[in-house]
Amino acid sequence: MSSPSQWPLPPQGVRLLTPAFLLEQLHRHPLTRDCYPTAMGYYPHAKGHRMRRPRHDDNLLLYCVDGVGRLRVGDTRYPVGAGDLILLPQGVAHSYAAAQSQPWTLYWVHFQGVSTRIFMEYLGYRDNRPVRRVGLAPALAANFHNLLAVGKTGYSSGAFINAANQLRHLFTQFALEANREQASHASGMDLEAIRTYMQENIHESLDLDDLAAVAHLSKYHFSGRYKALTGYSPIKHFLHMKIEYACQLLDSSDLSVKAIAGAVGYDDPLYFSRLFRKTMGLSPRAYRSSVRK
Repeated sequence: MSSPSQWPLPPQGVRLLTPAFLLEQLHRHPLTRDCYPTAMGYYPHAKGHRMRRPRHDDNLLLYCVDGVGRLRVGDTRYPVGAGDLILLPQGVAHSYAAAQSQPWTLYWVHFQGVSTRIFMEYLGYRDNRPVRRVGLAPALAANFHNLLAVGKTGYSSGAFINAANQLRHLFTQFALEANREQASHASGMDLEAIRTYMQENIHESLDLDDLAAVAHLSKYHFSGRYKALTGYSPIKHFLHMKIEYACQLLDSSDLSVKAIAGAVGYDDPLYFSRLFRKTMGLSPRAYRSSVRK
């Protein structure tokens, strides 16, 4: 197994290696032998992170969600930024490093299995294309966090069997997002710019006219095209971004529900609570209690 980097792990970072006794089980088990994680992690604002592997025994996927870095495969250098996916199959020598001034934030996983070549091809790996654009999709980061939760199970074999199948699902999600990203550029609509605008205005109450103006389209044309490319309406996506940010504030701060409602653009905390419950399945206060147990 290829070892992860020895980058000094901060309190909010995660680095998890699958123990040897579980690797043997995962390699043999019919539900996991196609693809299973050998190591995984999350490196936030990874200043000083770098790695060089003349020999590479695992397959490796890295998802950059913030900052920038660089990858080298053979004689070719590739810039890496937020929304990029790095794909490095077994046997591909490589080196990579975070930028000093704006270091990347990465989710990563080493994996093995009898079908890993098929997964790499499905993800879009080509000999001359180890970096693929997938965009910044909150669902991908959230599912990576769910995958990393296996590190709090006492090395339960059942939990790792589940994690291996979560990994398969995560790969198909990456492929889906990458195809959508490619389709958005082909359609002439910059989905990343629209999503960035949503994130930058998470505190505001934007309507369809505001979002359509970013795309330079009529609101009817914009709404239909956005849903065709992403599978959901722009307003619903913006709502989910707001709820996602509200969840972060509920978990990381002691702000009142009223203050959090205001922080995501709602003057009426009761209306915000109804939207939150409809999205998350429980009230803001119940959510805060559940994550702080």
